[in-house]
Amino acid sequence: MTMQDRFLAAASFRAFIDAAKENRELWTAQARLARVSPDAVARVRRLGRTVHLLVLNEDWCGDAVNTVPFVARLAEEAGIDLRSLGRDANPDLMDAHLTGTARSIPVVMILDENFEELGWWGPRPTQLQEWVLTEGLKLPAEERYREIRRWYARDKGVTTVNEIVALLERVAGTREEAAA
Repeated sequence: MTMQDRFLAAASFRAFIDAAKENRELWTAQARLARVSPDAVARVRRLGRTVHLLVLNEDWCGDAVNTVPFVARLAEEAGIDLRSLGRDANPDLMDAHLTGTARSIPVVMILDENFEELGWWGPRPTQLQEWVLTEGLKLPAEERYREIRRWYARDKGVTTVNEIVALLERVAGTREEAAA
């Protein structure tokens, strides 16, 4: 199956939420509340090329529920088609996007107009991932996950969106200096 076939067969973000068995209320709330800055949307609209976003995720993933709704809102407002595939049903795609040995999600793949992969992002915003892999590992799991949830609540998707926009600009060859 080609990447184009996979993309076209993948669920829209709304269909993904509608089919969610775990955390459905949280996914619905996050999708309803997700906001992105007009500047981020404008930067994506200026890319000058067609791109598609293909997200590997699962409805049980806490990182996905805290990031993907913001990416979906960005895609919606910028006119980009975003689709979602299950990680567990696509082990070959997941294994091509490992950040270590774990099959960490979400993974957001950027595809060009021919459905060729240009780059990918995941599984967490860089600053949070660095904390998790250093200071976070020193904490008991329950406390670590509580701090991760607090980070996401404070950030409100801003870092995720900024990183996705910067990656889109890089792979599209229209890199602008991101605001600090």
